[in-house]
Amino acid sequence: MSETRNVSYSFLGPTGTFTEAALAQVVEAHGKPWRAVNNVGEAFDDVVSGRSVAAMIAIENSVDGGVSATQDALASVPGLRIIGEYLVPVNFVLVARPGTVLADVKTVNAHPVAYAQCRRWLESNLPRHGHVPASSNVAAAAALSESALADAAIAPPGIEKHHDVVVLARSIGDNPNAVTRFVLVSRTTALPPRTGADKTSLIVELPEDRSGALLEMLEQFATRGVNLSLIQSRPIGDAMGRYRFVIDADGHIHDERVADALLGLRRFSPQVMFLGSYPRADKQPIEFTSRYDDEVFSGARAWLSGLLG
Repeated sequence: MSETRNVSYSFLGPTGTFTEAALAQVVEAHGKPWRAVNNVGEAFDDVVSGRSVAAMIAIENSVDGGVSATQDALASVPGLRIIGEYLVPVNFVLVARPGTVLADVKTVNAHPVAYAQCRRWLESNLPRHGHVPASSNVAAAAALSESALADAAIAPPGIEKHHDVVVLARSIGDNPNAVTRFVLVSRTTALPPRTGADKTSLIVELPEDRSGALLEMLEQFATRGVNLSLIQSRPIGDAMGRYRFVIDADGHIHDERVADALLGLRRFSPQVMFLGSYPRADKQPIEFTSRYDDEVFSGARAWLSGLLG
């Protein structure tokens, strides 16, 4: 039994979700037990308790931005590391119980992220509808046969093959190029080797609420040539005006410019959470000018050592 727990992978279920599609991209997970969970908290609890070796979690989408539930959970659960990221193209269908037509739909069950990605279509075609939040879009579709809470559900394409529903409309997403970014989270502290196409994720709290504090934080990256692909504020919750920042920086902690930026951040703020360095899903090499090469940083340290010695 313990061996099974140690090799299981958790994902937001039930079967058929985009999260499961992301987990299918993980080579190491093939042939291992997969554990469907109901929410991010349960997935993280699986990892912390050892029930699963890792969990696949949605962290950002190209339409609605960062997934706040994941970002807040990462900030509150110490000892977790992101060891990989995966991209899944996202599209949706609107489904209902057999016999339902679009004009019958007054309430729509959907995961909040999916609902946001279909908002324009819904407002155009169902201007007076109500939204019932669901833990996942597959769960929303499954619930149609179990209760009358909603008249229709937003679900992934192909859902009609697994549940007794009819498709009322296809391709209802507002952006046909929508993509959701998922991360694989584990307790391991081993760093994936740097590839030249890497990303480093952090959570940083401003030390105090004052003019220029955010600029000082950003300068730790800018003065070292480190580009940020994501920066999003989240309230800490202990007082008004107190925020933490979820940051994705281009590069690996083994890159001198990134390591030096982290040292600057740690001097600037006592609350810096390192979430991991891992290969980018798109495998695009990180571009930066030659004055930020590793040799420039190591050469500067050697120069200083010479002065001191």
